[in-house]
Amino acid sequence: MSDVRHVLVLPDRDAAEEAAEALGERFAIDEEPQLVRDALAGEDDAEDAQWLLVLRDERERLDPAELDAFVREWDGWREEP
Repeated sequence: MSDVRHVLVLPDRDAAEEAAEALGERFAIDEEPQLVRDALAGEDDAEDAQWLLVLRDERERLDPAELDAFVREWDGWREEP
């Protein structure tokens, strides 16, 4: 099995938490995505942080195009590996 990960970047914590919940419902993922705060370089203010959802996809069953469309619903994007 390979160690495939998808990283979804979201504009704030609320969006990240909502997207994390919806991911399980829409994609039937096996494990909870990891939620990570990513402060922008040089910024200490929590308002200037992006939130990342890190998904493991060892079976490579998640379609990157579907993830792109999904994360855009919260004004986010998927980082290319």
